[in-house]
Amino acid sequence: MVSSPHEAMHRIFQEYPELFTGVSQVLGLNFPPPVSATVLPTDLTESRPVERRVDTLLRFDTEDGRAFLLAVEAQGKKDPDKPGSWAYYLSYLYTKYQVPPLLLVVCQDRATAEWAARPVTIGPAEWPALTLRPLVVGPHNMPLITNAAEARKDLALATLAAITHAAEPEAGAILKAMSTALRDVPETIANPIVELIAQGLGKRPVAQQWRNLVAVDLSFYTSPMSEELRAEGEVRGEARGEARGEARGRAEDILLLLKLRDLAVSDEVRERITECTDPELLRAWLARILTATTAEEIFEEA
Repeated sequence: MVSSPHEAMHRIFQEYPELFTGVSQVLGLNFPPPVSATVLPTDLTESRPVERRVDTLLRFDTEDGRAFLLAVEAQGKKDPDKPGSWAYYLSYLYTKYQVPPLLLVVCQDRATAEWAARPVTIGPAEWPALTLRPLVVGPHNMPLITNAAEARKDLALATLAAITHAAEPEAGAILKAMSTALRDVPETIANPIVELIAQGLGKRPVAQQWRNLVAVDLSFYTSPMSEELRAEGEVRGEARGEARGEARGRAEDILLLLKLRDLAVSDEVRERITECTDPELLRAWLARILTATTAEEIFEEA
């Protein structure tokens, strides 16, 4: 399973194009409601050997007969080269499709979001030829959804909010609300959300909390992550079984050697040996039998 916050931050718009309507409303913008959305090729490479690839590209056709392109970029950190690339994307898209393009940048930290949101002028100071103005969403303006009922109202927006707040202190409460909200949701709807959030969390510590919530609250689902969790559980179970078997074997060896050395074994000593489940400790006791004068001496460290 791919575990990349970068993928989740833009791919969610491919899965749920209508999410842009909720995002634009959160940002206080009034775009006409779309009547259709089309995922377009993301390769913006020209015939020259210069490759430009936008993360996600959508075409929206609106109720009033207009259309616009939405280029979604996931940005994990500040990159001084990005504004030039973004300006290229927009001008190329306008030239190719003859439809007004819009750039949406998705971030997971406030510093990067604030940097990405700054207008960038291109051209001499006396007469800038272009001004780049991306829309930016991140932890600074996405809602903190910690209530399951609120999350159910717009699962796509709640998913994006969970991803953008992955590094925030409230992340745990957001994830708990999401897992609760998904309990009564059909599997075909819940599975993509479970996977997108897992991708969006990446390797952050809170990612394990999401895995635990999915294992408990959504154990009946068969998403790739759920199957992975169950497989991990089976492996851990097998490992524990092997460790217990190894410990029993070493305990039997210790008791046998004590008998061969004619060392008296009290019930207390026997119980301590047979109930020990630490193979390394049992190995140490086994080695001490060679020099011990009583059974109790094997428990004493040199």
